[in-house]
Amino acid sequence: MSRPLKIMLVAAEASGDALGAGLAQALRKRLGDTVTFVGVGGPKMAAEGVVSPFDIAELSILGWIEGLKAYGLVKRRVADTVALAQRERPDAVVLIDSWGFTIRVAKAIRAVLPDVKLIKYVGPQVWASRPGRAKTLAASVDHLLALYAFDAPWFEREGLATTVVGSQALHTDMSRADAAAFRASRGIASDADLLLVLPGSRPSEIRLMTPVYEGAVRRLKAADPKLEVAVVLAGTVADDVAARVAAWPFRVHLVTEADKYAAMKAATVALATSGTVSTELAIAGAPMVIGYRFQPLSYAIMKPFFTGRFATLFNHAADQEIARELIQTDATPEKVAAEVGRLLSDPAARANQSERQTAALEKMGRGPADPSELAADAVLKVLGVA
Repeated sequence: MSRPLKIMLVAAEASGDALGAGLAQALRKRLGDTVTFVGVGGPKMAAEGVVSPFDIAELSILGWIEGLKAYGLVKRRVADTVALAQRERPDAVVLIDSWGFTIRVAKAIRAVLPDVKLIKYVGPQVWASRPGRAKTLAASVDHLLALYAFDAPWFEREGLATTVVGSQALHTDMSRADAAAFRASRGIASDADLLLVLPGSRPSEIRLMTPVYEGAVRRLKAADPKLEVAVVLAGTVADDVAARVAAWPFRVHLVTEADKYAAMKAATVALATSGTVSTELAIAGAPMVIGYRFQPLSYAIMKPFFTGRFATLFNHAADQEIARELIQTDATPEKVAAEVGRLLSDPAARANQSERQTAALEKMGRGPADPSELAADAVLKVLGVA
C-alpha cells in the first residue's frame, strides 16, 4: 500500500481493552511502522497508541434497565466514535465485544462509510440467549473473529464469514504464579482452607453480588472460624470492593490483580461471579461455585430470551454443570454457603471437579496458537494484505 495501513479499534470495557491491545501488538509485530491505530479504548490500548476520545469506564453497563437509563450517554458516545471514523478514514474497524455499544457503532459507520471493512471481535453469546443476534450481526459486519469453536456455526448459518481465533483466557500463563509464596506472604498455613472470592469487575456486579457473598462467608466462618478468606480487587472496581470488604466483621486478605493468579492456585475453593474469571480459575485448578444476579426487572425482561442451559463457558462446552451455578433467585447467601461448604468439606469432590473443569477446557478449544496472532492474521486476510 502507498500509505500505512490504518486500523480503528473500538473497545468499551476492560476485557475488550485487553483484546484490542493484544491485537495491536500482533499487527505491529507483522507490519512495523506500516500500520497505525486509532479508536476507542482503555489504558492498555492507550499504551499501544490508541488515543480514546472519551473514558470507556462510563460505558460499563449491564442489563436492560441500566441500559435504558444510560441510553442518552451511549447514543452520544456512538456519535463520537463514528465522528472519529469519519475523520480518520481507517481501512478497517475492529469492534470488540460489548454488543450493545459496538453493534450501534457498526450500523452507524456502515451508513456513512459503506466501503470500510467492519470486523467484529467476539460475537454475542447467541448459544445462551437471543439467537436472532446472529442474523443482525451478519447484516452489519463483514467478518467475525469468534473465541470458541461452538460459536462459529451460529453465525456461518447466517452467511457471516467467521474465523475462530480462540480465547486469550485459555492462554493465561500461570507458570510464575506461586501458591506457596502467596500463602506464606499472608500468614496462611499450607494446610489451611482458603476461600477465594471474586465478586466481579463491573460496578453493577459489585453492588448486587458483594452482599450475597458477605452473607455466605459469614455462615461459612461461623461453621469454621479457621477458614481463611481472600477477595480479589479487580480493575476499576478495586476501591469499591475494598471499601465494602472493610466492613466485613472478620479478617479478609485483599488480592490485587498482580497476585490474582497466585491466589487462584492457592485457593481451596473459589466463589466467583460468572465471567471470564471462571476459565482462569479452571486453568488454575481451583474448584468453584458460580453466582450471578441481575437487577430484578432487567432479569424479568431478559429471562425469556435465555436459551442456553448454562452461563459458565466450560459448563456449556461440556454440556453439563461441572461447576454449580447459582443464578438470580438461587444466588442467596444460604445456597451459596451450602455449595461452597460442600466443596470445602469434601476433598474428593474438589479433586473430581477440578479434573472435569480441566477436561472441559480442551472442549473449549485450548490450543498452542496465540489468539492475538490468529486475530491479526484474520484481519490482514480480510484486508487482502496477508
